[in-house]
Amino acid sequence: MMKLRLAEHVSSIPGILPLIQLKAMSSFSAGHGRRPKKKLYHREPGLDKAMDLHKKPALLLRLRELIMAQNSGSLLVRDLEKEVGFVQKWNFVALIERHPNIFRVSGGSASREPIAVTLTEKARNISSEEIQAQELMEPILVRNLRKLLMMSMDCQIPLEKIELIQSELGLHKNFKNKLIPSYPDFFSIRDVRGLDHLCLESWDSSLAVTAREEKLNFDGFQMDYRGVPKDGNILGPFAFKVKYPAGFRPNRKYLEEVVRWQKMAFPSPYLNGREVEPATPQARKRSVAVLHEILSLTMHKRLTSDKLEVFHNEYRLPCKLLLCLVKNHGIFYITNKGARSIVFLKEAYDDTDLIEKCPLLKFHDQFSSLIGRPCSVSNTALAV
Repeated sequence: MMKLRLAEHVSSIPGILPLIQLKAMSSFSAGHGRRPKKKLYHREPGLDKAMDLHKKPALLLRLRELIMAQNSGSLLVRDLEKEVGFVQKWNFVALIERHPNIFRVSGGSASREPIAVTLTEKARNISSEEIQAQELMEPILVRNLRKLLMMSMDCQIPLEKIELIQSELGLHKNFKNKLIPSYPDFFSIRDVRGLDHLCLESWDSSLAVTAREEKLNFDGFQMDYRGVPKDGNILGPFAFKVKYPAGFRPNRKYLEEVVRWQKMAFPSPYLNGREVEPATPQARKRSVAVLHEILSLTMHKRLTSDKLEVFHNEYRLPCKLLLCLVKNHGIFYITNKGARSIVFLKEAYDDTDLIEKCPLLKFHDQFSSLIGRPCSVSNTALAV
């Protein structure tokens, strides 16, 4: 049922973004008969490129996962089609052929044994470090799950929705049976109206601090001689870090409106949404803060728009979610480079690079370095 609802939502996404862009062009200026300037959604080449750069490592890590899942540590090539489909199978076969330093192929017509692929000794040695990465990830995952539940309306979320974004959060596939039972003081699984829900067992006020609040001191903000920041960034308890695209040239009036919005107080995302008066500027700004916090809790600081939409009821997200994201293009960026529209948290990236990486992503970088992808010195150490 969840997949059906997602499919219906995804099918409508490609046409929405152009519609938002064209809507501003459809009318003439009142009383003058002049067509207003075309409002464009400025692209972010670095973030678009980040999606392209992620494709090959994602394929590599998926193949590694399939091989490691076999009890023998060896995957029959003929079984690839059952796992990934006929078309994708050939992408994996090409990857195996191009990287003999990672994959060792055995069997074939001469030996009358089925063709199988295993990891080379070098690849196995790096793979063994995943255990350490998973151990370092556990407290991070527990913390992030508690924060997600604390933000929700009733401190509970349907388990199938958590499973929908488990890979984005960094959760293991069987977290329901391993991670959750290990922390009975924090979590429980209950049947709510015939549906399993992950429930919060205890509230921790020390966790009710957003990623935005943890990084209130902005570096490099500029002030012009009249006191209006040229980039929209100000210092203040209710301000967001904004990064406008290179081609966007806001005028003074626009920046003044941004400053007023930045200074406006709003309720915390960790305040129960039922206590927030709806359809007010403060409530709309709080929605931006909720979206900001959700993305901050994912590994890559990005999430497909359809998966964000799935959490509409739990977090009272805006009815016109994509319009909200487009309007706040200094904070979020939507790219259509993948199979689905993906929402980035812009401040988390420096051009194509994710600024802060969790232990699991650092391990992924180490393994991806086998295909020649750069692995910076700061990201080679798994410990955080």
